[in-house]
Amino acid sequence: MFGLPVHVLVVHAAVVLLPLVSIGAILVALLPRFSRRFAVLVVVIAWVAVPAAFLAEGSGEQLAERVGLPQPHAELGESLPPFALALAVALLVFWLFDRGIPGNRGRPWWLKGLAVVVILVAVLTTWWTVRVGHSGAEATWSAVVQNTSG
Repeated sequence: MFGLPVHVLVVHAAVVLLPLVSIGAILVALLPRFSRRFAVLVVVIAWVAVPAAFLAEGSGEQLAERVGLPQPHAELGESLPPFALALAVALLVFWLFDRGIPGNRGRPWWLKGLAVVVILVAVLTTWWTVRVGHSGAEATWSAVVQNTSG
């Protein structure tokens, strides 16, 4: 697309959207007022991030066939879509239950437990996204930086 491999374009959607969704998911889990106002938006963005993660992984495989396989990055990248899917599912389930709680009532204990799960999945997804992105940046730029330094 425009002379660039699709992976170069799609990967940025996943790298931006997944941490953004993670922040939103944590806010939805912790703040009922935020959840009532913005949870729908966060859920929708989460479900946009899922295909972005799958497209990034698939287009990365196609790019690897053309330029060679950066092994650590490829292995890490294969496991990012399940993280994205787990976050989207956990957030959707939480939101579906949370939206049924009236604003003048507190969340029940089991929903607070589900909020903890959402937070943990969000943190793990962000951590994994950073790992994958960093390994990709190293695979792409380490040789360039070595040739220009010194």
